[in-house]
Amino acid sequence: MLSLVLGLAVVGAAFVPIGALAQNEAEAPENVIFIFSDDHRYDYMGFHERAPDFLETPNLDRMRREGAHLANAFVGTSLCSPSRASILTGQHAHRHGVVDNQRRVPDTTHFFPETLQQNGYQTGFFGKWHMGRASAEPRRGFDQWVAFRGQGSYFDPTLNVNGTTQQFEGYNASIVTDQALQWLEERGSEKPFFMYLSHKNVHSPFRPHPEDEGRYDEVEMPRPQSMKNTRQNYRMKPDWVQEQRYGWHGVEHMYHRGMESFDRRFRNYAEALYSMDREIGRVLDYLEQNDMAENTLVVYMSDNGFMWGEHGLIDKRQMYAPSVRVPMLAWAPGSIEPGRTIEEMVQNIDVGPTILDIAGAEPVNKIDGRSFLPLLQDRPVDWRDSILYEYYWEWNFPHTPTMFGLRTDEWKYVFYYGLWDLNELYNVQNDPEEMHNLIEVRSDLADSLRNELFDRLEATGGLQIPLKRPRGGQNSERRLPNGSQQ
Repeated sequence: MLSLVLGLAVVGAAFVPIGALAQNEAEAPENVIFIFSDDHRYDYMGFHERAPDFLETPNLDRMRREGAHLANAFVGTSLCSPSRASILTGQHAHRHGVVDNQRRVPDTTHFFPETLQQNGYQTGFFGKWHMGRASAEPRRGFDQWVAFRGQGSYFDPTLNVNGTTQQFEGYNASIVTDQALQWLEERGSEKPFFMYLSHKNVHSPFRPHPEDEGRYDEVEMPRPQSMKNTRQNYRMKPDWVQEQRYGWHGVEHMYHRGMESFDRRFRNYAEALYSMDREIGRVLDYLEQNDMAENTLVVYMSDNGFMWGEHGLIDKRQMYAPSVRVPMLAWAPGSIEPGRTIEEMVQNIDVGPTILDIAGAEPVNKIDGRSFLPLLQDRPVDWRDSILYEYYWEWNFPHTPTMFGLRTDEWKYVFYYGLWDLNELYNVQNDPEEMHNLIEVRSDLADSLRNELFDRLEATGGLQIPLKRPRGGQNSERRLPNGSQQ
């Protein structure tokens, strides 16, 4: 059973500080390390029942074995910058305003690490920021800052270290982990700490550590059933899905290279994941070797999932399961019962409220998320019964439409805005591959979910779709399968 600090039971309930624990309970972990990855889909962990047999993630497997697996974790928008802003604000994209990878963070935005600082925490950020603008200058809320510009590079990164640009040699994931562990070693403070370790892995172009390159060369990469280009697979699918199969984010023309690159890129993805997993193990080992594990909670999560051929698509943005679901693990020896599986639906908007809950601090801004600390504690809690999803059309990737969705334990409803096409309704329990669109068979249920969806949007200020100034050249992505421009 858990001995973590008591948290929120319902949205708006009072936070209980660490000092208010019952006398017979062990002292709760005060320190938090949040390890963030990029484009890691929910089922690509070695222990997962859906993982390919060849996949190796020994340290994520260790976190699951010694901690808890939050098996139904989702993002509110499956895209880098909106998801990162939701982590730091606890808000949906339509509230915080970072609706794509080009939007600047509003100056009035409050990040939860700022509140941690005000409540006696020492904070550090290491790695990929990628939100608001491409520069790497220090952002509010962090005492220690080590970051790279935009997407960065897998090798020999240039890092901004507390405002000073420095060039490093080596593999990105190893270098940012070095910087994070060095900060823990040298911080010289008795204050509790919050560390945000944000990896570039496993974002395209997928590059593993040199010693891991070619690890899966002899492996036959899996092809999902829905990847087949058959009439049956696209029956009752929106037209845009089959059309995207031949575009930048489709398997026939992926990243302008086509199907011949699918297996090679897929192998590189798995190899780069293995390389990052090693760095996660270094963090866990450091905590144990320095007697810090008993007083530290480690949470692992990705900013969004990734499609590997499902419905003929790659990348993210869609509300299909591999895109919107993400891995999530919590590790706190002595505080989290080993091997637990948490089935309740959690979202990226819940991360900030949870960490503030552990710190005994209340959020400053209005939030949409809630603390999942009671779930980690295995305490009865009146939890949410649905999650909200949104994605806004992007000028530079025009093949994916604006969409809004609602997902319950049993059903998923997706509403497409601004195009004449089919909406989607799936029974996610009976049809986890999302092959059978029931939008016409269960129109009554679809109407009910649509009304609930728009009620949620209205209640949170989400009925105004943002008009965005175009950035960059649109025609660079509008190519035919033979490579010629339209």
